[in-house]
Amino acid sequence: MTAPSKEALVRSVAEVVIAHADELTGLDQAIGDGDHGINLKRGFEAVLASLPESRDKSWPDLLKAIGMTLVMKVGGASGPLVGTFFLGLGKALPEVPTRQDLVAACARAVDGVKARGKSEFGQKTMIDVLVPVQAGLASGAGGAALKRIADEAAEATVPLRATRGRASFLGDRSIGHMDPGARSTALMIAAAADVLEPGS
Repeated sequence: MTAPSKEALVRSVAEVVIAHADELTGLDQAIGDGDHGINLKRGFEAVLASLPESRDKSWPDLLKAIGMTLVMKVGGASGPLVGTFFLGLGKALPEVPTRQDLVAACARAVDGVKARGKSEFGQKTMIDVLVPVQAGLASGAGGAALKRIADEAAEATVPLRATRGRASFLGDRSIGHMDPGARSTALMIAAAADVLEPGS
């Protein structure tokens, strides 16, 4: 991808999170600290501010720079977890990645998030979206299918009882609410798919 294409992809992901900050904060007010949207917005605003200088980097270096920015700028658990995902992609991808490279890099990045958050699938976290999306990517799913998988996976967190993160303190009261991390992850995946596969 050219530098403008990279910039368009990163900008799309950042802008969708910023645009949905209030929604994400509302979801987090129900079962968390109430700052998920606010924190992610701050982090991705910092990503956008550095984008004119960073867009000329290779994919690995650009993704690692995004990951470090999110780790440093985003408060709470979101920064380390979302940042770890981008860092994992950056460390695993070659400079000119193929789809198979992306599949492998995503698997490594998801494993990194699991390790960082000490979480697994089914615990009402962003992992509940990342795992099925990675599986879809590995099976050859296109942009539209990946968006559907991400949306359905985020929706599937609603009836779950949280067993990891701040929401786990609520016990059964966490049931009936979408996990904010799952929602923000689904939004980012949809934004990336729209740029990589226009019209998907």
